[in-house]
Amino acid sequence: MSRKNNLDSDKLNHLNTIAAGLVHEIKNPLNTISVNLQLLREDLQKYNLEKDSKISRKVQLLQKEVCRLENILSDFLRFAKKYKLHFEECDINEIIDSVLDFIAPEVMQKSIRILKSFDAKLPNCYLDRNVIKQALLNIILNAQQAMPKGGELIVRTNKNEEYILIDITDTGIGIPHDKMDKIFQVYYSTKETGTGLGLPTTKRIIEDHKGTINVRSESGKGSSFLIKIPINSKIS
Repeated sequence: MSRKNNLDSDKLNHLNTIAAGLVHEIKNPLNTISVNLQLLREDLQKYNLEKDSKISRKVQLLQKEVCRLENILSDFLRFAKKYKLHFEECDINEIIDSVLDFIAPEVMQKSIRILKSFDAKLPNCYLDRNVIKQALLNIILNAQQAMPKGGELIVRTNKNEEYILIDITDTGIGIPHDKMDKIFQVYYSTKETGTGLGLPTTKRIIEDHKGTINVRSESGKGSSFLIKIPINSKIS
């Protein structure tokens, strides 16, 4: 690695450290605010002031905004964090199943049906199990948010000579054609409550595994994310 690249890497690591410290410093007072808002709401209920809808709405609004800020900070911390991958031989079908089991209760409440079609003869591949789970969860949460009125989440696995293929499809609102090239950009989001960090984080994780991620979408019909992970490549 060249001296310039070393310097750039050192600067990036330094900025990551500063960013992580700043996030923690902001989260501490946010936690205090959150706790006190909850206590305030309990006091309103205790003294039967919850019926004052004006006060109640203000407290609920503040709680919602604090929660939104906490989510933004958590997403940013995950994105900025410099992690070292720990590779192990994994069954990708089992990993996907565990993510779907985790998210199933929430998507069922939103009238979303999960459909699976897994290739039972997939070879194992070398992955960082926890990091890949986060990447898959980001895509599935994105799909869930794209189906506010319910729909279908379809997850398929397959393979070719070089790659394991993971296809995650939703029947949601889709992505406008003029925004397709922006969805992996940091802080870009088509959703009012989105942080714009989920898909960029996923892209970085997949590429750190020497894989690729692509998306196909049509407005009003849904989106499909295709992930390719190398089969026999043990990454050092």
